[in-house]
Amino acid sequence: MTPSEPPAADPVRPQLLRPRQGVQPTTSTELFFDLVFIFTITQLSHYLIAHPDWRGAARTGLLLALVWFVWIYTTWLTNWLQPDQGPVRAMLIAVALGSLLLSAAIPEAFGSTGLLFALVYVTVQVGRTLFALWAVQGSPWLVAGFQQSLPWITGTSVLVVLGGLVDGAARGAVWTAVIVIEVVGLSIGYPLPRRGRSRPERWMVEGGHLSERSAAFVLIALGESILVTGSTLTSHVDLVTSGAFLLAFAGSVALWWVYFARSAPAATEVIAQAGERTGALSRVAFNYLHPVIVAGVIVTSASDERLLREPGAPATAVAALLTLGGPALFLAGHAAYKALLWRILPISRIVAVVVLLALIPVCVGLEVPVAACAAVALAVTVAVIVTDRFRAAAATPQSRGPRSPLR
Repeated sequence: MTPSEPPAADPVRPQLLRPRQGVQPTTSTELFFDLVFIFTITQLSHYLIAHPDWRGAARTGLLLALVWFVWIYTTWLTNWLQPDQGPVRAMLIAVALGSLLLSAAIPEAFGSTGLLFALVYVTVQVGRTLFALWAVQGSPWLVAGFQQSLPWITGTSVLVVLGGLVDGAARGAVWTAVIVIEVVGLSIGYPLPRRGRSRPERWMVEGGHLSERSAAFVLIALGESILVTGSTLTSHVDLVTSGAFLLAFAGSVALWWVYFARSAPAATEVIAQAGERTGALSRVAFNYLHPVIVAGVIVTSASDERLLREPGAPATAVAALLTLGGPALFLAGHAAYKALLWRILPISRIVAVVVLLALIPVCVGLEVPVAACAAVALAVTVAVIVTDRFRAAAATPQSRGPRSPLR
């Protein structure tokens, strides 16, 4: 028996388990579950728009991380369970409802609705894990994994509630500790006394499914960005605002192109064929790196709203950070994603990030209009796309496609 093969098992509810045959398709139930997170991304974008400072950015990041834990852990669960089976579908609907309540609490999460946010979070996280233990009975490799994670998830969820009971900076500190513990706990395999730790090569992950699901979330975030700019445009339609809208729309298209034109389908293939390394790759790629990519879209969405409202205003430090920092964050996350999967140095993305960050003080110092800053950010992103196409064209005679990191 190889390390990635499960022990002999007789699942109690085999109809609830996904077959391990190729890339599993995303079901309509999963897509319905995702719809809730359109509202979530909107709430996060509006929170950042309403709090355009370092504290607001940090708090937006904290809330994104907590919401991401809800979505990604549920996505991992549907990697093993069949979403269109009645009990699993009911669980997904319940988590969707909880996620909707979480999203509704975001605007005052560091104020009056913090405890509500925390109580919903603990209910969703612990309740979903308990459901998973019930659903996978008789599958030792799955039961062991969820038994391993339950004490850690319960502990961090209790800390979220503790954070909801305190105010101000203390709440931010406690919730930051939750994120650190979650990341460290998963990284080291949720170790427990006398049980050791859960090893990623034993997780039996279908990596192609996780890749497609995470790509769908990025698409949701980009769609929300267009929704924000569209709703802003409707409040004041004229020639100047329409031009700013076209610039913002082009920026969203450019980010979509960077992620989806070549990398997304190729990444699905690489992760699906990674063998026993699939679990470890998926943990870093989807739990850790994709929230950075999504954060870049949220920051860009906030900058687009400012662009439509004040396209000709001189760039302040906040405006420049949003306008240039959003694409920089997106490209940095995507650079790390490419480096992880293909074991290459994504030079074009690294150079683009450096250029965008270096231009922030320049735009502020020269009082460059916000629209001009957005145009520069678009030009840098398009340069990455053009570089990718030239490299792909140059590599075509020698290569049949992207190489797996295992080859």
